[in-house]
Amino acid sequence: MLSKGSDSHEEEGQEEEEIKKYKTYSIKVDPDQDDRASEIKLCNFERPHMRAFHMSWICFFLAFLIWFAIAPLLPEVQETLKISKQEIWTSNITSVAGTAMMRFLLGPLCDKFGARILMGTVLMLASIPAAMIGLVQNKESLAIVRFFIGLGGSSFVMCQFWATRMFTKEIAGTANALVGGWGNLGGGVTQIFMGAVLFPLFTKGFGLSNETAWRTVSIVPAVIAFCAGFLVLRITDDCPKGNYKDMKRNGTMQEVSATASFRSGATNLNTWILFIHYGCCFGVELTMNNAAATYFQTKFMRSTSEAAVIASIFGIMNLFARGIGGFSSDKMNSKMGMRGRLLVQFVLLSVEGALIFAFAYANTLAGAIAVLVFFSIFVQSAEGSTYGMVPYVDPPSTGSIAGIVGAGGNIGAVAFGFAFQNLEPKEAFIVIGGCVFGAAGMCFLILIKGHRGLVCGTDNDVVRNAWQNPNNPAPEKQGLTVPMQGNV
Repeated sequence: MLSKGSDSHEEEGQEEEEIKKYKTYSIKVDPDQDDRASEIKLCNFERPHMRAFHMSWICFFLAFLIWFAIAPLLPEVQETLKISKQEIWTSNITSVAGTAMMRFLLGPLCDKFGARILMGTVLMLASIPAAMIGLVQNKESLAIVRFFIGLGGSSFVMCQFWATRMFTKEIAGTANALVGGWGNLGGGVTQIFMGAVLFPLFTKGFGLSNETAWRTVSIVPAVIAFCAGFLVLRITDDCPKGNYKDMKRNGTMQEVSATASFRSGATNLNTWILFIHYGCCFGVELTMNNAAATYFQTKFMRSTSEAAVIASIFGIMNLFARGIGGFSSDKMNSKMGMRGRLLVQFVLLSVEGALIFAFAYANTLAGAIAVLVFFSIFVQSAEGSTYGMVPYVDPPSTGSIAGIVGAGGNIGAVAFGFAFQNLEPKEAFIVIGGCVFGAAGMCFLILIKGHRGLVCGTDNDVVRNAWQNPNNPAPEKQGLTVPMQGNV
C-alpha cells in the first residue's frame, strides 16, 4: 500500500527514493517531517513505524517485569535475610538510582545512535542480574543486584525517543503516552504475575519452599526479557528511512555529537522544570511500585498474594491513563497551542497532589483502594502530558532532553524512597503530596521559545498558524521554517 505522504515526493527524483529503505509505507506519513507517521494504527505491526511503536512498549514492559519482579516478594526476602524495613528501602532506592544515571547517558546516545540498538542491548544486559537475584545473601548483595537490574529501567529513554522519531509532532504526545503507558503497565502486571501467579505456582504447584521460590522465580521474566532484547535488534528500524548506520554511510544523515546534544538540552531551564515534573509523577509511580504491596500487607493485614493483586491496580491504570494525558495534551495543543499543554499539566499535577493527601488519610481498605484508582490515573496522565511537551523544548536535542526528564522520574523516586525509609508511611505520603503541589506551580515558569506560556509570552506566526489553522498547508510548504523533532 502506498503511503499518502510519499506520493507527494514522486517527482523529487529517483535518487532520493533509492536512499530510503522503504519506498512505500503502510500508513500516512508527512514527508516534511522526515517521513514520520501522521496517524497511529494500533492493529498494524508493519515496519518501520508501527513495528517500532509496538516493540518499544513491549521492551519497556519487559524491562518493568524484571525491574520490579522481586518487589511483591520483598516481605519474603526480608524474612529470609533477616533485614529491617529500612534496609529493604535501601535496596528499593538503589534499584531506581542506577537508572537515573543511565538515563542521563542514554539520552544523547539516542541522538547519536538511535533507539533500536540501545534498547536491545540494555534489555539483554539487565536480564542477567535479574536472573541472579536468588543468589543474594545479605542486605549489601540485595542492594547491589537490584542496582544493576534497575539499569533496565533506562529503556524508557529509548521508548520515548523512538516514538518521537517515528511520529509527527502533532501526535507525538499521544504516541509517547501510549508506548510509555503500556510499558509502565508492566509495573502493575508484575505485581500479579510474580506475586499472585508465579510465586504460588512455585510454592503450591511445584512444592518449593517460600525461600526457594523467591530465589528462582525471577529467572522466568529474565529469560523472556533477554529474548525480546535480541529480537528487537533483528526486526526493527531506527527511523522511518532506515537505520542510522546506513543513513550516515550513504550521506542522508549527518553525524551527531552526543556531547553537543546533551549540552544544548541541559542548559535549557524548561528541561529542568520538566525534570521536576516527571519526578513528581513517574517518581511517585516507581515509589508505589516498590511500596504498595508491603503497605497493604502491613497496614491492612493482607497476604502476600492479596497485597500484590491490590498493588497491581496502580500499574494497571497505565492501560489507558497515560494515554489520556498525552491525548489531552495533544487535543489542547490543537486548540490553544503550548498554553493548552501547560494548562493540562497544571490541572493533572494539582489533582494528583490532592489525591496523594487523600490516600494518606484513607483508613479503610475499601477507601484506600478507591482513592488508589484515581490517584494512579492522575499520576500516569501527568506522565503522558509531560512527554507531550518534551519534543518542543529544543527539537535537535530531543534525545538528550528525553533522557534528562526521564532521569527526573528516578531522582524523584530516590528522594521519595528516603522519605519512606525515615518516616511513617502516612507522613511520607504527606511530604510527597506537598512536593507535587509545588511542582504544579512551576508550570507558570515554563516558557518555550516561539510559544506562549500560561501567563506570558506569545506564539510566533508559524506556531499560531499550526494550531489555529490545522487544515492549512504545512508551514514548510509556505516558505516558513519549523523546527523538527529529533535529528533529521
